Amino acid sequence: MAYTKIHAITSTVGKAVDYICNPEKTDGSILISSYGCSPETASYDFKFALSKTKQSDINKAYHLIQSFLPGEVSYEEAHKIGVELADKLLEGKYSYIVSTHIDKGHVHNHIIFCAADNINHQKYHDCKQTYRHIRSLSDNLCKEHDLSVITPGEKRGKTYKEWQSVKSNSSWKETLKADIDEAIKNAANYEDCIELIKAKGYEVKGEGFEEKSHKFIAFRPLDKEHFVRGSAKSLGTEYTKERIKERIEEKALAKDKKRVPFPTRKKPVVKDYSKKNLIDTTEDKFTQSPSLKHWADIQNLKIAAASYSQAGSIAELEKQIAAKSALAKTARESLVETEHKLKDLGQVLKYAEQYKTNHIYHVRYQKSKDKDAYFRRHESELILHDGAENMLKRFGINPKTVDIEKLRSDYNALYAKKQELQKTYKSAEKEAADMNRKLDNLNQYLDRTPEPSQNTDRKTDKGINSL
Repeated sequence: MAYTKIHAITSTVGKAVDYICNPEKTDGSILISSYGCSPETASYDFKFALSKTKQSDINKAYHLIQSFLPGEVSYEEAHKIGVELADKLLEGKYSYIVSTHIDKGHVHNHIIFCAADNINHQKYHDCKQTYRHIRSLSDNLCKEHDLSVITPGEKRGKTYKEWQSVKSNSSWKETLKADIDEAIKNAANYEDCIELIKAKGYEVKGEGFEEKSHKFIAFRPLDKEHFVRGSAKSLGTEYTKERIKERIEEKALAKDKKRVPFPTRKKPVVKDYSKKNLIDTTEDKFTQSPSLKHWADIQNLKIAAASYSQAGSIAELEKQIAAKSALAKTARESLVETEHKLKDLGQVLKYAEQYKTNHIYHVRYQKSKDKDAYFRRHESELILHDGAENMLKRFGINPKTVDIEKLRSDYNALYAKKQELQKTYKSAEKEAADMNRKLDNLNQYLDRTPEPSQNTDRKTDKGINSL
């Protein structure tokens, strides 16, 4: 995962573009790409797009920086990732310039894009949600390129697998907090609450309030190696032992104030074990603790049984995986092709509007008696007109006969197709991943190692049919 940050540009677009396009920083201007503009005319192009929007905020452009771990990515690959990030984020709507700087100890991309889009003439909305979207896109690109993770404040990168591990650690903490909440809800007193937490499979220490007791209560699931403190820093202020006791007492006081009807018995929550991964019982902690090993064996049996019951059979599961994988692959290929068409069509639409809006200045310039004076008054409009005319001709389009409304209709239809393909791809990819996890669980539990050359109709090992 690359480290990303973004800030708005309110006035000096030209200076910002000149900085990121410095030949000394970009390997003689080789590592520069653009879309819907050029580095030389970006200020004019951005100004034209901004003039089309009715939104009045002062932002003219945005400057996005994407940094990589030193020494792990080539300049060319970093630049490619920067262009891919700009394309995925801006979807062919916004003009942008991407440059890759090689003058620092770490390679990094600069992306400057116009604050107004060329299609719907809307301003880019920079907020926490859009920044999370940028991070997600950057993370996924780094995953595809097998790059490391860089997070603010860390001195070294983490591989994608390490980053996923950190995420999973945070998820089990959320599960722990949910279990504590449930224990508080059902407990009659503090001691009862601690027993309920232990009954859920947690080891608890430091729960007492004696003078020699630990300052913090701590919890450890049986499948984890380390304890986590019930402190404000680790779990939050609601999970210190003092606060847990207070929450139980507050609950009791609330019950005394109002008559509570006899509670109906809740149906036990049935866990979907097929969504879990098998526990690796070869680690030392399992060999050293027979009770922990027994617990893990039971969990693995439940996981394998749930995976098999939902699959029907291993052969059927393999066929379903092949079908979903093929669908995901086809949808992804169509999605990539559609995104390329959208990018090209968006650029054509942008230049068509730019040509049509500024053509009147070109006509008046041709008729003017003092062409030099007229050019000085309308330099930006004339430059935009000529640039748009040249680009449309390069695309093989006659500027005088181009139909802007048809272009816009084609773009909207193509964009709707892209959204449907995205849904299909994400859904098929998720379902294939879920089924692959179930198959991996069964193969691991049954000590079944299929040959790499086998297809989805491969023969199963002896003993599989006994499930």
